[in-house]
Amino acid sequence: MDEDIRKAIFDQVAKEPFSRKLGLRLVDLQTGYSKVEMTLTPDMSNIFGMAHGGAIFSLLDVAFETACNSHGTTAVALNVMVTYMAAPVPGSTLTAEARELSCTRKTASYDIKAHDHEGRLIASCQALAYRKGTPLPFLSEE
Repeated sequence: MDEDIRKAIFDQVAKEPFSRKLGLRLVDLQTGYSKVEMTLTPDMSNIFGMAHGGAIFSLLDVAFETACNSHGTTAVALNVMVTYMAAPVPGSTLTAEARELSCTRKTASYDIKAHDHEGRLIASCQALAYRKGTPLPFLSEE
């Protein structure tokens, strides 16, 4: 993977307001692959006191976002389907890994899985990206 692209994406995630609000941390990035972590905090609970599905979705989405933009060109979501498998324990650290299944000039498909700190599968996701073919806008800022 191009180191300039890798560094630029790490920097963007670190300063993105939404990622910062949820404590999302990009921990690994390769071409077509991303690993993101998040520790569940009490303010991420739903009405039942369990992890809010939106928090888990956000973790999956940042893994998707970073994996599909790892080629250095802008890619955006066309479709994301999530299946929630288990409720994580409050306070646990979740890890999402996105893996590219296919990549064409215009689209790319990803398999994304979220696990808790004990390795239990929390959510599974299939995502499709539209590849715009334009350079990442923040690469010119570096």
